[in-house]
Amino acid sequence: MMQESLCSVDLRSIEITDPLFSHYVSMISDVVIPYQWEILNDRVEGAVRSHCLENFRIASKQTQGSFYGQVFQDSDVYKWLEALSYCLLRGKAMSFIPIADEVIALLESAQQSDGYLHTYHIINGLDKRWTNLLEAHELYCAGYLIEAAIAYHEATGKERLLGVALRFADLICATFGPADNQIHGYPGHEEIELALIRLYRHTHTKRYLQTAQYFLETRGSEPNYFVSEIANRKGPCLFEEFRDYDLCYSQAHQRPVDQRSAEGHAVRALYLYCAMADFAQEKGDEAYRIACEALWESIEQKRMYITGSVGSSGLLERFTTDYDLPNDRNYGESCASVALMMFGRRMAKLTGMARYHDTVERALFNTVLSGISADGLHYFYVNPLEVWPEACMPFTSMAHVKPVRKKWFSVACCPTNIARTLANLGSYIYESNGNSVVVNQLISSSIVIEIGKEKRILHLDVSDSGRSHLTLSCDKDLLVQLRLPWYANHPTCKEDGTKREVIVAHGYVQIQLHAGKTVTMDLHVEPQWMAANPQVRADQHRVALQYGPFVFCLEETDNSANLASLVVDSTRKPTVSGFLEELPGKLPILGYEAWKVESEEQGPLYRKASYRLKPRQVRAIPYCMWGNREKGEMLVFQYLKTV
Repeated sequence: MMQESLCSVDLRSIEITDPLFSHYVSMISDVVIPYQWEILNDRVEGAVRSHCLENFRIASKQTQGSFYGQVFQDSDVYKWLEALSYCLLRGKAMSFIPIADEVIALLESAQQSDGYLHTYHIINGLDKRWTNLLEAHELYCAGYLIEAAIAYHEATGKERLLGVALRFADLICATFGPADNQIHGYPGHEEIELALIRLYRHTHTKRYLQTAQYFLETRGSEPNYFVSEIANRKGPCLFEEFRDYDLCYSQAHQRPVDQRSAEGHAVRALYLYCAMADFAQEKGDEAYRIACEALWESIEQKRMYITGSVGSSGLLERFTTDYDLPNDRNYGESCASVALMMFGRRMAKLTGMARYHDTVERALFNTVLSGISADGLHYFYVNPLEVWPEACMPFTSMAHVKPVRKKWFSVACCPTNIARTLANLGSYIYESNGNSVVVNQLISSSIVIEIGKEKRILHLDVSDSGRSHLTLSCDKDLLVQLRLPWYANHPTCKEDGTKREVIVAHGYVQIQLHAGKTVTMDLHVEPQWMAANPQVRADQHRVALQYGPFVFCLEETDNSANLASLVVDSTRKPTVSGFLEELPGKLPILGYEAWKVESEEQGPLYRKASYRLKPRQVRAIPYCMWGNREKGEMLVFQYLKTV
């Protein structure tokens, strides 16, 4: 069913009190926004050069020089502005408003008279604009500009950046479409589609929705635009790896509405699916809804890691085939997990089903948090499930796997994407639905919500690390719909000590709160061993440990080297043996007995099989915290001990 009445809530009304997530959300405004500002200005010693803002200065003729960086470099500053906007909505990072306004003035001065804004082509020659939609990312950057402009307008009420975005959006609407004098193409990297729908919702201007629809319905149709563009191309490829182009890479092999399996570059695919879900929501389009549901199932059931990372191939950051989920060379770009969260939230809204937020939670609590260090100054682009640092060698198939987070990247899409996601975390926790509040994520927080014309204050407290014990209270009567997570085991509910029936609809527990009374829920969550579908060859005879939403891993610093030599008995339950006192959230450490497979290390490379099992206690920590202490091995899936 379509959940048309489900609405977003104002970030200003939400306070996150969760010990883990309050750290990260506060860190975005207090540490990450200032740090990334220094990065964008090339003032962080030892970090990869950005040149992002300098490209705009050159494009606006304030300075002289050449374009430097990726063709999509503009998007870094747009995502930084969007992240800042969400901080401003919460009353944080207010000192950056004058800085943001200076950046906006810079963007405006670089914008061309007809609204065009893409520094790569402004600097290198406007005669080439719109001639390489496959690679040039003009529309991709425009999408991020639009999203930043909407967020900044909502946060400050200022219209200057929105004006820049509207001029560019109007140019795009005039340039692309079915008319003879328009370009009959679409972007190589999706993003403009979902941004235009967001702009339509913000302005109620129909041409933005119509152009988004055109991009969706033209993509992959015959004659294929990319095939003809490649054939007519003048000049070299921008990306050498695109020389022998696969249309599946950019989801241009088939009309989106007809697609049923997740193909190609993971971020591109998921951004496309987000736009499809938004379009289905706006138009009530059944065909797009069916396509979205099939694409979701393709990912969640056959092409997603237990940590919520997607896109397993280190070559071209893409989906491969069903159940191809290697652990040690998994790509799992951080941006792809952000995009999975975006798609999951849209699918929940489109269908009214809570189960999509289970996967949003999986990606958020594991891969997205892992993508940023506890100090906010270092990042993972790639998110493997097994790391042997000595094997992560340049010029090999393992070169993309990094055992430590980096200050920045030459392709820096992930740090700013993580920042805008965590700054906007409140929107993933709460929504409203007529006369009720919908709680999608079990994160301690409070919200001021207006029901009818009366304000109510809801408090949610999640009191243990397994997200098992919940307390809810409100100053006035209020209906709450709270997602019942998949790992809940025979949940119970009480009001001021009196047992209440647990009523579930569409995956949400229906809780009628009464003024001044407290409702407690116990989800009876325990650590549990998880196995992959037997068709996942990489995980045959292996198990992973999960406690609530957290996937756990072993690190060398706790368990010595050669983690792959440890075997476990999945009939033995792990227990909480301590807490990570030195890291955010004071998350639990799980302890359990394992066995180390030992044999003579000296001698020939291959010999007759002879080994012994030596029992030992091991310590597992939440995957999201790995790499925050000492450099070393990391392992999620462990081998089972044979009988």
